[in-house]
Amino acid sequence: MASRKPLIDADGEVRELSADDMAKFRPAAEVLPSSLKKKLGVRGPQKAPTKERITIRLSREVVDQFRESGDGWQTRVDAALREWLKHHSPA
Repeated sequence: MASRKPLIDADGEVRELSADDMAKFRPAAEVLPSSLKKKLGVRGPQKAPTKERITIRLSREVVDQFRESGDGWQTRVDAALREWLKHHSPA
């Protein structure tokens, strides 16, 4: 088996990648640790935001319970408020 040419030289510079180098690349989902895999496919900031950023004061118990439910807890708070509005008047 032939030895591979290092990607970084003695000065720490990355050499230009060849087609052979690129052919050896594997998908990120195969090589990333599980802590980073959950970030794959996560969207960035919205180009046309559909939600408004606000500051709201909620009880510690409410916030803690939603946070303990995992990622996406703010979206679930929004959904809970939307559901409440279906049956109640905001005033």
